[in-house]
Amino acid sequence: MRVEVVFALPKRQVLLTVTLSDGATVADAIEVSRIARQFPEEDLDVLQAGLWGQPVARDRQVRDGDRVELFRPLAMDPREARRLKAGV
Repeated sequence: MRVEVVFALPKRQVLLTVTLSDGATVADAIEVSRIARQFPEEDLDVLQAGLWGQPVARDRQVRDGDRVELFRPLAMDPREARRLKAGV
């Protein structure tokens, strides 16, 4: 099966496609993609992983066509950002 693995920084993003065996997990997809080599300055092991924008455990099995994403921590709470923008 084919799965995409994605990670992005504000000025750089990487999308890699990997081929995995049935029963593979999110963690397997991340490892096989070797995406961590693209971002040596980041500790990708501590980041939340997800499928199609929804957080999941790394032991969750993936399906053909899934998109595995690694989420960076938010710089600011979105509600606080809206309050600041509105001047409240």
